[in-house]
Amino acid sequence: MKNLSLFIVGIIIGALVTYYFVFNSEISKNVSSTDPALFSKVSMKPKGIITSEQAKKLDNAFNDRHKLISDSIVKRPDNRSAWWSLEDVRNYLKHAETQTQELGYKMDGIRVYLGAYPDTKEKGGGYTTMFFIPTGMKALSKGSSIPFNFQNGGEDIPGGDGLNVGGLGDPPSASYPQ
Repeated sequence: MKNLSLFIVGIIIGALVTYYFVFNSEISKNVSSTDPALFSKVSMKPKGIITSEQAKKLDNAFNDRHKLISDSIVKRPDNRSAWWSLEDVRNYLKHAETQTQELGYKMDGIRVYLGAYPDTKEKGGGYTTMFFIPTGMKALSKGSSIPFNFQNGGEDIPGGDGLNVGGLGDPPSASYPQ
């Protein structure tokens, strides 16, 4: 009788745990983190949010570097910011996720790099630029017997397209806020 009651309790606990995991996985499949309906109901504040005052402090701390670059390297006021439309950023993120899956990776974010255009007479020539590169980790096969993924994320995805050609600041040397 004791074994029968332990067996029944085990079945009940197993059923509850199974229901919990199946139910939660179905919800996560049906609700995308980019679902506009989700954002209208819940404000999802990402890590790393800074206030306008904190942004001003960061921008002011960059002034000496900017002056050094502008005066000694570029020989004119250098670019301090880049701008992309929401549509371009959303389209890039969709493109990057699709491409990284095709390359066998799981995208977990983007990295922003500083770069510089070659010093030419063309528009943007010699100016600093910023560009996005997708980051992630090698995707594990669905049939893997390894239950956990021990890889660290945030590695640049080899062969992943970047996003550049954001608009320059107005004027290029304008600091925060514009």
